[in-house]
Amino acid sequence: MKCPFCAHLDDKVVDSREARTGDLIRRRRQCLKCGRRFTTYERIDEIPYMVIKKDGRREKFDRQKILQGLLKACEKRPVPVSKLEAIVDEAEAFVSESPDRERTTAEIGALLMAHLKKLDKVAYVRFASVYLDFKDVKEFMDELKGLLRDRSKK
Repeated sequence: MKCPFCAHLDDKVVDSREARTGDLIRRRRQCLKCGRRFTTYERIDEIPYMVIKKDGRREKFDRQKILQGLLKACEKRPVPVSKLEAIVDEAEAFVSESPDRERTTAEIGALLMAHLKKLDKVAYVRFASVYLDFKDVKEFMDELKGLLRDRSKK
């Protein structure tokens, strides 16, 4: 580390402390030439998880955006927020486990819909209507008929 006072490159670490959040380390250093002390901060340089949109654009993975979509689909439904947060956790793990640290919106959407289908059928239909971007009422009805078939098999 270059000394901010004399620009000498050799120093020693006098003290290291982890920040309260745990994602930062504060180090007190002493220059071996001039003897003055200075502070440096270290943090992990994270590579963001990416989402590949339908049009090919790449966007940073946003937990909050997914949670907002799920909350909107579950509005006025008896679905605990803790369950939705668990689904978002799983979606984030799904993206982070990818070798390229990125997934398509189709892959993430399919995962979310599978969970909603088990959790709450109405929320599933709401989410699917936005996510699958139905072009007409027939496509919407086909999805509902599929749900009813699944329900009658049980």
